[in-house]
Amino acid sequence: MSRTEDFIREVDAVSAHNYGPLPVVISKAEGAWVTDVEGKRYIDMLSAYSALNQGHRHPKILKAMQDQAATLTLTSRAFHNDQMGPFLKKLTKACGYDKALPMNTGAEAVETAIKAARRWGYQKKGIPADKAKIIVCADNFHGRTTTIVGFSTDPVCHDDFGPYSPGFEIIPYSDAKALAGAIDSNTCAFLVEPIQGEAGVNVPKDGYLKECYDICKKNNVLFIADEIQTGLGRTGRLFCCDHENIRPDIICIGKALGGGVYPVSAIVADNEIMEAAFYPGNHGSTFGGNPLGSAVASASFDVILDEHLAEHADELGKWFRGELRKIDSPRIKEVRGKGLLIGMELNEDAHPYSVKLMEKGILAKDTHGVTIRFAPPLVISKEDLEHALKVITEVIS
Repeated sequence: MSRTEDFIREVDAVSAHNYGPLPVVISKAEGAWVTDVEGKRYIDMLSAYSALNQGHRHPKILKAMQDQAATLTLTSRAFHNDQMGPFLKKLTKACGYDKALPMNTGAEAVETAIKAARRWGYQKKGIPADKAKIIVCADNFHGRTTTIVGFSTDPVCHDDFGPYSPGFEIIPYSDAKALAGAIDSNTCAFLVEPIQGEAGVNVPKDGYLKECYDICKKNNVLFIADEIQTGLGRTGRLFCCDHENIRPDIICIGKALGGGVYPVSAIVADNEIMEAAFYPGNHGSTFGGNPLGSAVASASFDVILDEHLAEHADELGKWFRGELRKIDSPRIKEVRGKGLLIGMELNEDAHPYSVKLMEKGILAKDTHGVTIRFAPPLVISKEDLEHALKVITEVIS
């Protein structure tokens, strides 16, 4: 029995079976490449669902983590620390908002945005108590908490976890008229992914986000962009909403904010929302804003800006999508995406092709049955993408 089989048997025996990973056991990584326990190397074309935009073990991020770990790791928010303020100042200035609220995971950022929007609705819009409504889209993926899965339309995420939190209305994605029709006097927010990643890299029609944003402004409804997967350079802009030149009222940020080494998330918004929503004691997190996470996130954000990763993703993404579309195979239904967030939808089950890609040294993962998601680290070279393209062409053809 191989070392790979040993590790997989062990985890099957002691871990809850809440994931179905590909049969590879990774032990080392650097940049866009990973190595398994047998010594075989692979190109990482998933980036931990876009949490590794800066690549594996980026030296600047590791140094920030090691330096901070040597001095102070955690204080809780009962006390101040010397890392959170400088980090949030950098984040809010680059994003163009008054304030940020740091948390840990993406789901926590979304939950924080939901709480902020509801309380803003009561405090500023005058919505009657416990009547606030948030509009969401079908096929969404915003996290795994009980509140969030309650408005999921994916039965795998949703079923048998109820009873669910009320106050959400689901409309079709990429349908601005549906949003306009769903808004009423109790609507406090519209929560949307600029591209639906987990649903299969669903890209809305051009102008959809701007049209929805304008509808929200007209009706005094907050526009909340879940940029946890699409943000921080992934789609060729700092945030995906930048493609349509809109400024959401709240942005949810996570994944790559932690540079692939530490979970860090946040929401950013202006004072009108933050000051209406939060006061000491009504929301928080023991680990949110901790000095180790703040130092890591600050370095992670610097790498994205200093190394122009959004521009790199934009340039390479356009080339890579164009090359994928040239693959002559009746198996391919569509190639779509922005930047280096790309979905290849097949006319058949995509999972066997993910396995074949793995066997040939390319790690990608199928989602929603028929779509293979390609989202390599934004530091990947064109030469590595050319190699990946060759293997993908062989496997799909």
